[in-house]
Amino acid sequence: MAPERPRGEDAMPRAVEPPEGGARLTEPSPPQPTGSAQLYAALDLGTNSCRMLIAQPKGSQFRVMDSFSKTVQLGAGLEASGRLSRASMGRTIQALRICQKKIEKHGVTRLRLVATEACRRARNGRDFMKQIRRETGLLVEIIAAEEEARLAVISCAPLVQPATEQLLVVDIGGGSTELVWIDLSSVAPDDRSRAIMRLHSGFHVQGPQDARVVDWISVPLGVATLKDQFGDVDDDAARFALMSWFFEEHLAAFSPYNAAQARAGFQIIGTSGTVTTVAASFLGLRRYDRAKVDGLVMTSDQIDFVIREYLSLGPEGRRHDPRIGRDRHTLIMSGAAILQALMRIWPTDQLSVADRGLREGLLYAQMSADGVLEDGPFE
Repeated sequence: MAPERPRGEDAMPRAVEPPEGGARLTEPSPPQPTGSAQLYAALDLGTNSCRMLIAQPKGSQFRVMDSFSKTVQLGAGLEASGRLSRASMGRTIQALRICQKKIEKHGVTRLRLVATEACRRARNGRDFMKQIRRETGLLVEIIAAEEEARLAVISCAPLVQPATEQLLVVDIGGGSTELVWIDLSSVAPDDRSRAIMRLHSGFHVQGPQDARVVDWISVPLGVATLKDQFGDVDDDAARFALMSWFFEEHLAAFSPYNAAQARAGFQIIGTSGTVTTVAASFLGLRRYDRAKVDGLVMTSDQIDFVIREYLSLGPEGRRHDPRIGRDRHTLIMSGAAILQALMRIWPTDQLSVADRGLREGLLYAQMSADGVLEDGPFE
């Protein structure tokens, strides 16, 4: 039986309001002629990283033409001060200047640039969007948590299995974690991936044979914010356990939390740097290989084995582990705590690993709206 939202319950946060005066924080480019050379850009300015993809439609998907990723730690100090620091904004501006040059170099005319949890929460988040416009010429939009969740979901459409009747998509970010529970039981098995893609127009636009979003939640805890909550706990193992249980407590408003679910037909897809790092560690990759990680299915025992290995290494061992990387070693245990909590709660012993997320969702949404993707199977 599909889970239902309890009557009167609502885990959906309100959408971010536009700034005073009603002006938008972004000015999307108008649709351009959809020739074969049409390029699209998508930028995700998160709590920890600034990442961008430039891509070209190809069949039912797209081909990446250029990319950029930089750890900027935009949310550093946000928990304590409630504001983005001058240093973190400076690092971010430098990264965005590189993105602007790439956009200009490729002549991209269709683009969407978004900021997420750190800028949603910071008192000076909107002022920072104006500073970005002044200093780089880029129009970056602070998106609501609901849209962030929706974009993460549609990015994972190619990984949805035909046998999946109940789907949980989890996006572990730097400042927040989005969870979306989707009922696919009314959708024909060979149409389930495309049904997820059709959610680009919204969670509430659903027909009798469409994917049905049962519930979703944005938990204001990601790898950076959860780490900051327990920074005063010295013992490594104790800190990990506290983070995992603390995260689980924040899921009480998520209606499927206590729903009885059968293991058959249930799939969890995890999309985040945490999930891909755990997968790369399990595979023993000293040099990251997306082709080996994206789409990998891991069992809960395999995930637990990697996490126990991380704990046995300790902070210093994790710092020098090439599978983790120097940009992620301080954040991997908070992400692993979230991941372990999720695997502990829901009725599955498998997780589908997705090396995709907000940027891919932005690209799919733009291309779907423009009608440049072919209506066919995902390859």
